[in-house]
Amino acid sequence: MKVQGWMFSLLSLFILVVAIVYGAWSKEPAGTAALFLAFGLSLMIGFYLAFTARRVDAMAQDNKQADVADEAGEVGFFSPHSWQPLSLAVGGALAFLSVAIGWWLLFFSFPVLLIGLWGWVFEYYSGENQNQ
Repeated sequence: MKVQGWMFSLLSLFILVVAIVYGAWSKEPAGTAALFLAFGLSLMIGFYLAFTARRVDAMAQDNKQADVADEAGEVGFFSPHSWQPLSLAVGGALAFLSVAIGWWLLFFSFPVLLIGLWGWVFEYYSGENQNQ
């Protein structure tokens, strides 16, 4: 995490320089304010990562002699047979399409989204997968 902290800190310094140069040349307040806000956000993330890196154990990316396999391990549990992401994708596509077509389509996409979200959250509490 030390590496990510340094990367975000250097990124925040770069964004600060860009914000100052952009503000001096363009005299445009919206873009200058956005760049200063991006600087602040990057600085907060860099500080958080650097602060957290002191409290956790050293990771493989902090060791210059580490191999790629040193960080290998289980990434997480992914359900191989779930249909719920398809329902969420259709509902999300309809919701975003409602911006282009008309807001009335949102009333049809919202139930599809809720059904997909409900099914995904409670997928392992009922049916054949109840004991996993």
